[in-house]
Amino acid sequence: MNFYRIGEKVINDNKIHRKVRNILQLREKGYSQAKVAEELDVKRTLISRLENIGEIRKGSKIALVGFPVANKQEILKMGKKYGLEFMLLLTEQERWSFIEDKTGLELFNALMEIMARLKEFDLVIFLGSDMRLDLIDKLMDGKIIGLKLGKSPITEDKHVEVNKIEKIINEFL
Repeated sequence: MNFYRIGEKVINDNKIHRKVRNILQLREKGYSQAKVAEELDVKRTLISRLENIGEIRKGSKIALVGFPVANKQEILKMGKKYGLEFMLLLTEQERWSFIEDKTGLELFNALMEIMARLKEFDLVIFLGSDMRLDLIDKLMDGKIIGLKLGKSPITEDKHVEVNKIEKIINEFL
């Protein structure tokens, strides 16, 4: 907790952060700026300005899915920078753990949940083998841009050029 003296006022930055979090959470739930301003006793223009300050991008919902990815952390960092709402990247070891840790029914249900979630997005960027790219393209009705990591089956982690993903994102926006 930090306090700042500004003239006669003492400012608590935790109070500011808490209020901003509340504003953003209500806006994310679909509340109008006017309704949030009324509920939290702030001016609507403050909410508008906060949103403008924090805006990363407008428009389409983008997901990023891929395996087996060697530079997973680098790609996740880039995805956060662009505000991607869904990212599922797995190394080869994580991919096998995902499969082996589930019964057949659990695996089927997990895959169906992921596919249903991906249908909510305007674009899915998929990193995978040629066979997986063809399959996911059919399942997603063409709302996919794929980056081929190699010929199926891929049995080792592949390095993905981050700038290629960034180019796709920037061209789509």
